Amino acid sequence: MKPLAIFGGTFDPIHIGHLSVAWEAAELLDAEVRLMPASVPPHRLPPTASAEQRVAMLRAALRGQSRLTLDTRELDRSGPSYTIDTLHELRKEFGDRPLVLLLGADAFAGLRSWQRWRELFDVTHIGVINRPGVDTCISVELERAVAPRRTEDLAVIRRQPAGRMIELVVTPLEVSATRIRELLAVGRDPRYLLPAGLFDDPALLAPYRESFAH
Repeated sequence: MKPLAIFGGTFDPIHIGHLSVAWEAAELLDAEVRLMPASVPPHRLPPTASAEQRVAMLRAALRGQSRLTLDTRELDRSGPSYTIDTLHELRKEFGDRPLVLLLGADAFAGLRSWQRWRELFDVTHIGVINRPGVDTCISVELERAVAPRRTEDLAVIRRQPAGRMIELVVTPLEVSATRIRELLAVGRDPRYLLPAGLFDDPALLAPYRESFAH
């Protein structure tokens, strides 16, 4: 069965690094990938752009293709965005369809700080996005938890609804949303760091240009 992969983040703004990772993961897993913007991220400062503005940017970025889609369910509920709650909701919606939570290697290394992190494997596989030549250390506790769940066999991911961890090697693109916000704030034009659709409507990038305008 074709997996459903979830790629979350603030997407503040969505940039080509996000899209490249999501697209390669979709190809490697032969999966539908949903980009899921977080409402109130528990582990970081609130986004610069509002939920509505980030959704508008995502819609513009995803236009013209169907493999990557937008899922706004975390924006549609109040309170902090806990991934485990979202995954339980998806599990009820999709039954035994394989779910894959896509995480960067750094985010995966910090998994123990997540709400009910051990419960994640009850409802999803985890796909760890690795860049060639980059090693990330994980704790002994986390390694013990995932060691029996590791697999390199994509067929296993498609056969089982949840419970495994697979590493996905993608093309490294060192693009930073923080740096993009800094460039926009001083009136610079990060033309090839953002998807082309974001430049079609000046209002899309207005939240980041306001300090320059003043």
